This record gives sequence, structure tokens and C-alpha cells, in this order.
Amino acid sequence: MAQFVCKPGNNVRGMIRVPGDKSISHRSIILSSIAEGSSQISGFLQGEDSLNTIKAFQQMGVSIEREQDQVTVIGAGLHGLNKPVADLDMGNSGTAMRLLLGLLAGQAFDTRLIGDSSLSSRPMQRVIQPLQMMGALIESEPGGRAPLQIRGNSELHAIDYDMPVASAQVKSCLLLAGLYANGETVVREPAPTRDHSERMLRGFGCELSSHQSEIRVRGAQVLTARDVEVPADISSAAFFMVAASIADESEITLQHVGVNPTRTGVIDILKLMGANIELVNQRDIGGEPVADIRVTGARLKGIDIPLHLVPLAIDEFPVLFIAAACADGTTRLSGAEELRVKESDRIQVMADGLVTLGIEAQTQTGGIIIQGGELAGGEVESHGDHRIAMAFSVASLRAKDEIHINDCANVNTSFPGFVELARTAGIRISTNDQ
Repeated sequence: MAQFVCKPGNNVRGMIRVPGDKSISHRSIILSSIAEGSSQISGFLQGEDSLNTIKAFQQMGVSIEREQDQVTVIGAGLHGLNKPVADLDMGNSGTAMRLLLGLLAGQAFDTRLIGDSSLSSRPMQRVIQPLQMMGALIESEPGGRAPLQIRGNSELHAIDYDMPVASAQVKSCLLLAGLYANGETVVREPAPTRDHSERMLRGFGCELSSHQSEIRVRGAQVLTARDVEVPADISSAAFFMVAASIADESEITLQHVGVNPTRTGVIDILKLMGANIELVNQRDIGGEPVADIRVTGARLKGIDIPLHLVPLAIDEFPVLFIAAACADGTTRLSGAEELRVKESDRIQVMADGLVTLGIEAQTQTGGIIIQGGELAGGEVESHGDHRIAMAFSVASLRAKDEIHINDCANVNTSFPGFVELARTAGIRISTNDQ
């Protein structure tokens, strides 16, 4: 139950590198574990979520050795996993639970997926339903919630599926299940989502086609081991992008950040608000575009956030709400119902915290209206949501008084070392154990 205590004021400066991308870290372990041969992963995120994915595959007999952010995986092949002797604990990670559900649906053995209280309250029906259409046998708690029991020896068949909600996790789950299905699985998404799974599947030798909103993969393909370099996580870099944008005389360079075009909505939104952001040293690393991101202080203005950018920035909205609170005028977000079913109800939790700090924030079913103003100090609740906790720590740069943020222990799930790096950059943050 750690508490962040953030003193007001200051700016951020320097050159920093945030930890590895969580989405890519998860996928690198999953695909290298079912590939044939030895894969070397560098830049792996050492957060609790990613480490739980390693533990899950070790429980299924995969040889995985890790030395800090360097990981060696000896793949077991598509059908080489073994029945785990205990439940697979996904901790706080919806990505891991949903992706593994697709992979485990095609195994010959029974498995049970569990998670912490937050993960156990989050909806899994969106992946259970299409997997059941493929022939998977899955039992859940009421409302399609974890724990999830997956019965082995299910003969999966390919489906042609139109996703009702834009979700990279659902898409990736079905593509993994498609590797174990008879025939060609077709998935269509209503709006573009992050495409790390498609890029990495191709990197491991999978034949996969994608055209506009349609992705196709056929079953029974052999994946071949490869080395993976994980770039720095743009979702983690976003906290410092906003920090530099809202604090006068700030200038920061974020190194080696993944700038996959399905993830750069946060940059596009901040630029529309007037942020000074420049991508330099752009290059391609293992199929993923990477750049250094240079940000300097700016006077932000409120905007109506374009609908097409919403799925491309879905994880970054907590800190974008802080940018909106510091902007001149009104910012409006709609079409973001997905934020209601993250680690917390991020629309309501952020609105409650902003109101506590003196900002006008009006919630809507799928969005929020924020009137820029002056941030006061106060005590806010993160509800155990790592991105909420980090977002309000950034707000302290423009606050009049101290901000105390409760229940921050889960920051380690996605951003180990956040407090130390934030201090290095100039955020005046400390921790208390409650």
C-alpha cells in the first residue's frame, strides 16, 4: 500500500531511457516459448507483469534464463508445452491473461488462469466467446471473470470473426488460437489497434496477411526462434512527455522509444494540444520503428480529441488527462468506453482525483470533459492502478501544494524504478509505506 508524496513545482530536464515495452516483452516470451530453437531477448521489461509471463511458461516446462533485462528462451515448439502442476498466476496483467487464454485453448492439457483482485474483476467474456466459437472449452466465474479453467484436447477450428470492440488483446488472443486451429482464422477490427503481434509473428516465420482491418492466419505453422530487441515503452515515456510539456523551462530526451504507428496516438494528441515534440534518430529495430523523443515546455490548449486517435492512445489517457487539466480551455474525450474496464475505471478515478485537486471534470459514459485550470494539492486515490498513480505524480509539477497518492505498489507491474527515474528527471517524489 505504498503512498507517493509529490512536492509541488520544478521542471524536468535531461536524457533518460524508460524500461522496455510491456506489450512487446509479453509477446516475446509467448512466441519464443512456442518457437523451435533458442531466442535471445534484450531490453526485456523487468516488471511484475512481464516476469509473471516468464514464470507461467517455466511452469509449462520451457527453459528460460534471465539476467536483468537479457532473457534466453529455449523454445518448446507449438505442441511442446507441458501441463503445469499449479495455477498460472497472471498477477495484474490483462494482456498476459487474454493472450495466454488463446494459446492454452489449443493445448492437450487442462490449465487454470488466476490473477489478483483487480484482474479477477475485469471482463474476459470478450475473448472467451470467440474462443468458444472456435471449439474451446473454457469455464469462468459469473460475468466471464477469472479464475478461468481451460479444458485440454479441444479441437479448434478456424473462424471468421468481426470484433465488436477495437482491442489488440482480443485480436492477439485469436491469432494465437488460430495457430492451433484447423483452417484459416480471419479477424477484423473496427478500428486500428497496436500491431505488435502481427509484426512479431512474421518475425518468427509465421505466414500472416493483413489488409486494412482484416488479419488472416492459418493453423499448424512452425515458428522459428529469433532474437528480439525490446524498445523502450512509449506508454511509460508518455509520463515524461506530458511532464516536459506542462512544466516551464523543461527539456527532456527519451531514448530508444518504440514509435510503432499504432501506438503514437499520445504524440499526435499532445501535438494537437500544442506540445513541442520532435522525433530524432529514427530507425528500425527488428521490425519495430524506434526513435529518440525530444520534448520542451509548451503552452497547451484544450481540444476535442479525434475519435480515430482514441484506440491508438488508450493506455496513455490518464496522463493525457493531466495535460488537459494544465491546458487553456476545454478538452473533450468520447468513444473511450474501454477505459472503464482497465485496471480501474480510469475515467471515473481520474475525474475524482482531478476534482480533488480543484479541476472541473465531468464524466460521460465513454469519455470526459476537462476544463483546464490551476491544480491545488490534496490526497488522491489510485485504486491500485499504476497509470493513475504515475499520472498524478506528473501533476505535481504544476500543483500549488503537495499531492499525496495512495495505493501505488502496482507501479512496479509496468514501470520498475519509476520513482528513481522521476527524481532524476526533476519530479520531487518520495514514497511512504502505509
